Amino acid sequence: QVQLQESGPGLVKPSQTLSLSCTVSGAFMATLFYYWAWIRQPPGKGLEWMGVISYISITYYSPSLKSRTSIARDTSNNHVTLTLRSVTPEDRAVYYCAASRTFILGATTKDSYDYWGQGTQVTVSS
Repeated sequence: QVQLQESGPGLVKPSQTLSLSCTVSGAFMATLFYYWAWIRQPPGKGLEWMGVISYISITYYSPSLKSRTSIARDTSNNHVTLTLRSVTPEDRAVYYCAASRTFILGATTKDSYDYWGQGTQVTVSS
């Protein structure tokens, strides 16, 4: 059974870079032909799809976040990383990683994914 666990700093200052990690357990990423996505949920708002990386490291990003976002996968350490540059208070959210065997651009519903992490809270404040 694959499990996903997000981790990273709970607090980031404005203009800094946020780096989050999604650790994959229960299987080796290199053997999984999955798409690995990051989704976030700001307080009081709906889920927002940020981007996805395929099992051959092709990436797709939300147009609104593309200039600030990078997603990478590290099969040696079995994790997927999210980098978000120049954060503002509007980037405050719970950040989730998710995995699916099929590619659905922009999917934000949990039933679109085979696995979904618990999420990690990120606050942006000076």
